[in-house]
Amino acid sequence: MAVEIEIKIRIQGGFDAAAAMRGWQVSERCPRHFEDNRLLDFPEATLRMRRCLLRVRSAGDDAILTFKGPPAESSDFKVREEIEVSFASASLLVQVLERLGLQLWFRYQKYRTEYTAQQPESPDRLVHLALDETPIGTFLEIEGSEDSIRGAARSMGVGQELFLKDSHYALYLQYCRARGLPPGHMVFGEDFHPHRR
Repeated sequence: MAVEIEIKIRIQGGFDAAAAMRGWQVSERCPRHFEDNRLLDFPEATLRMRRCLLRVRSAGDDAILTFKGPPAESSDFKVREEIEVSFASASLLVQVLERLGLQLWFRYQKYRTEYTAQQPESPDRLVHLALDETPIGTFLEIEGSEDSIRGAARSMGVGQELFLKDSHYALYLQYCRARGLPPGHMVFGEDFHPHRR
């Protein structure tokens, strides 16, 4: 069983991973690319009631099905089981899941750039960074062990009080409520104004 440990940080302005991660060896793991994510559940919201997530992600030619278990109790980090498997077609995968009775309940899009960062003097201090440019702002996701996440954030001058454990859906709802907007899907388009104040 794979366990995901991560946090998000809200980014203001531009972000240079190499400059931000002072003292770390930073390399680009995956260049900037577009991702389209669909969350599915049964009509009775069975997965959401269990605080689980089923996601179909489309990124270029890649299609990934992800199951995430309920988050464990943690004061600073989001910790949960994660199972992923690749498929040839996101649209066919969604069709199969819909035939099984699941329905799309939330869709979100983003541009993502991925990095790997490692402290030279501590080879076990390895983190994966994902810079997510979304319709509601830019977020940096840091995934690794709790110690490596703390170390990476500390090197960027980010305290634990700025750690976000919220999902993209929760952040989107907060964004809509703050602006009196009716929630829908978090997608790029003419009817959605990114970063509207």
